[in-house]
Amino acid sequence: MKKKVIVFFLVVVCLHAVSMSQTKNGAVDWWKSANTKLERADYQGAIADYTEAIKLKPDDASAYIGRGGAKGFLADYKGAIDDFTKVIGLKPDFATAYFYRGKAKSHLEDYQGAIADYTEAIKLKPDNEGAYIGRGNAKLFLANYQGAIADFTEAIKLKPDDEDAYFYRGKAKYFLADYQGAIADFTKAIKLKPDDAWGYVGMGMVKDGLADYKGAIADFTEAIKLKPDNEDAYRWRGDAKHALKDYQGAIADCTKAIKLKPDDASAYRYRGNAKLMLEDYQGAIADYTEAIKLKQNAYFGRGKAKFLFADNQGAIADLTKAIKLNPDDADAYFIRGSSYVELRQKSKALKDFMSAIELGYHVPQELLDLCK
Repeated sequence: MKKKVIVFFLVVVCLHAVSMSQTKNGAVDWWKSANTKLERADYQGAIADYTEAIKLKPDDASAYIGRGGAKGFLADYKGAIDDFTKVIGLKPDFATAYFYRGKAKSHLEDYQGAIADYTEAIKLKPDNEGAYIGRGNAKLFLANYQGAIADFTEAIKLKPDDEDAYFYRGKAKYFLADYQGAIADFTKAIKLKPDDAWGYVGMGMVKDGLADYKGAIADFTEAIKLKPDNEDAYRWRGDAKHALKDYQGAIADCTKAIKLKPDDASAYRYRGNAKLMLEDYQGAIADYTEAIKLKQNAYFGRGKAKFLFADNQGAIADLTKAIKLNPDDADAYFIRGSSYVELRQKSKALKDFMSAIELGYHVPQELLDLCK
C-alpha cells in the first residue's frame, strides 16, 4: 500500500522565480499562453506553447520547467526529467528543478536518483519540507525505514500540521513493527485531516498487524466511506476478512480492488488464498497465475492449489520455484515431498520431508514410512 502522492503541483507559481526580463516579446506571449493552458489542465496545449517559447529563447529556464511540469501531469516522466535537467544546466542553483526531477525519478522507480535530487534540493533550500517528504518516500521504497522516519520528522519540524508527513512516518514505523509509534502518527494524521481516507487505512494496517481484525475491518470500512475508489482499503479489508474466515467476504473485497486496479498483484494473491480455503482450486490457480504475471511471488500458493487439485507435476514445479525464492519455507518442502509421494518418488519425498523437519516442521510418521 502506498498513499497517492500529488504527482506534479501546478508549477506556475514557481515559474516566476526565474527571470523573464530579457526574454523576447514573442517568447513572453507564448510563455503566458502556456501558463494559462497549464492552469486550465490543457497540458498538451501548454507543452506546445512552451516549445514555441523555447524556440524563440532556448536559454529560457522558466519555459523548460513549465514544459517539464506539463509532461509530468501527462505521466511523461522521462520527458519531464529531460526538461528539468535542462533547467539545472541553465540554473544549477534552482532548487525547484531538483525537487521536480526527483518526483519524476520516483515515478520511474529510480529511487536512488530521486534521493540524490531531493538531497540537492534540500542543500539549496533547507526549509523545503516537500523535499524531505519526497526523499522519505523514496527511502520507504528502498526499505530504509529509519532514514525515512528521519526525513519525515524533519518535514514535521518545518511544518507541524503536515498530515502527509505524519501518515508516511506512521507507515515507516509500521514496517518496523513499531505499532504504537505508528498508531500515534496515524492518529495525528486523522486529527489533522479527518476526511482523508489514508489515515484510516494506516490505522487499519496496524490493527491487522496486531491481529485486531475486527478493528482493522472497521478502519478500512471508514476509509472506503471516505474514498470509495480506494483499492488499498478493499484489498486490506479482504485480507482481514480472510483472517476471520470470512472467505466469501474476502473474495468480494479483493474482486472490488481488482476492478479498481486491474494490475493489483496482491489482490489476486489474496483472492487466490480465499478461494483455496473454499476448495476452489482452479479459481485459486487462476488468481495465483495472474499475481505471478504481475511479478509477485505466488508460487507457493499455486503449488499448494495444484497439489490439492492432484496436479503433482505442476505442484512440484511451482514449489521448486518457491523454495528457490525462500529456501527456509518448511511448508513448501513438505507439500513438495507429499507430491513426490503421490508420484512414488520415495527418495525425493524423503529428502524434502527431512528438509522440512530440519526447519521445524512436524512430518507425520506415516508419511515417512511411505518413503521406505
